[in-house]
Amino acid sequence: MGVDLGNLVVKKRVELSDLAGKVVAVDAFNAIYQFLSIIRQRDGTPLLDAQGRITSHLSGLFYRNINLLEQDIRLIYVFDGPPPVWKTGTIESRRGVKEDARRKWEDALKEGRLDDARKFAQATSSLTPEMVEECKELLGAMGIPYVQARSEGEAEAAYLVTRGKADYAASQDYDALLFGSPVLLRNLTMSGKRRLPGRGRLVDVFPEVISLQETLDTLGITRQQLIWVGLLIGTDFNEGVKNIGPKKGLKLVKECSSLKEVHTKSNAQEELSLWESIEEFFLRPDVDDVVVGFGNIDKQRVMKIMCETHGFSPERIGHSIDTYVKAHDEKAGQSRIGKWL
Repeated sequence: MGVDLGNLVVKKRVELSDLAGKVVAVDAFNAIYQFLSIIRQRDGTPLLDAQGRITSHLSGLFYRNINLLEQDIRLIYVFDGPPPVWKTGTIESRRGVKEDARRKWEDALKEGRLDDARKFAQATSSLTPEMVEECKELLGAMGIPYVQARSEGEAEAAYLVTRGKADYAASQDYDALLFGSPVLLRNLTMSGKRRLPGRGRLVDVFPEVISLQETLDTLGITRQQLIWVGLLIGTDFNEGVKNIGPKKGLKLVKECSSLKEVHTKSNAQEELSLWESIEEFFLRPDVDDVVVGFGNIDKQRVMKIMCETHGFSPERIGHSIDTYVKAHDEKAGQSRIGKWL
């Protein structure tokens, strides 16, 4: 879930065309979970191939990325490494939520409540090691580089931006800001028409950019203090303090001069040492200064993965690739002509 800073940050809507020529470091797990959650049949069942293997992640990864590539957006996918020890509680909590959602999904199916079934099914998504490898294989075939982070993918994505190797860190969560990314891009992999959970109503979702410095200036705090707000309301690594939300947390942080004072005044039940360790992790995460190389799409490899192995339509996949390649070649030709004018 990440840290809930949505009511505090300064957001600016952008169009995909505004991102042309930019490099985006994508939080891979965050994006793939979106595909697993959203791309489902009416009763909540994920897409399956003839062997009964889930393919929702591959469908989302291919079609969304081919669209972004056609918009001349260059992508780097960043995969999570081993989680820090403090995340164990969060992982166990999520597992419990998924098990509860699965029971409710099965009950709704038995009772013929398809809208409820789909809603509960979306909360059951799980990403297996096999799915991760399938995603990496498909990304490689599409010429999209991926990075295996030492720990949190958002930390590595933020580092790529600070090092000038990417223009944006992309995620639905706000953690990249706490990790120091100068800019965060949201809704990149889910922009377009989306159905509101539990309401059945379609809404337009647009990409939005959040500037860390603009947010800090508007709130009148430092990045370290923003981390303190995160600790108060809860992160992936701690539960936070009961009855303290973003606005109340911001007010309290601005009244304090140290993390210890924030901890004391909030009557936090978690140990101060835990907060100090998490603060240090956000300020100085374990990251790699990786070399990233972009490639070209390999139509034959993509067709083999998507069509031969998983039964996707050769006509649809082939047409999507050909459309992208044509657009890419036309832009490359225009660029070469432009250099001579």
